[in-house]
Amino acid sequence: MNRNAAITALAGAALLLAGCSSQPTYDESVQQCVKALKARHLDDKTKPKVCEPLKEDDYTLLVANQAMGDLGWTDKDGNFDRNKMLQSTPAP
Repeated sequence: MNRNAAITALAGAALLLAGCSSQPTYDESVQQCVKALKARHLDDKTKPKVCEPLKEDDYTLLVANQAMGDLGWTDKDGNFDRNKMLQSTPAP
């Protein structure tokens, strides 16, 4: 094996190893964050460590979704249900 072929093979192996890192994907980080938000106490407003890799907008969306679920404003599939919100909100 000549020198250039060896360098190419080593570079390819390094790229493969880098692609197989133990770091979770973004989607895996989102799922871990959802679990952490569900597990924390209602009074706890600190950002869980597993949520750190998320973009701020994504984290805010997850927190809002969790709050709507805690208030009973979501259906069995976790989708926002306007009627449930209106039923739980006192009339003006």
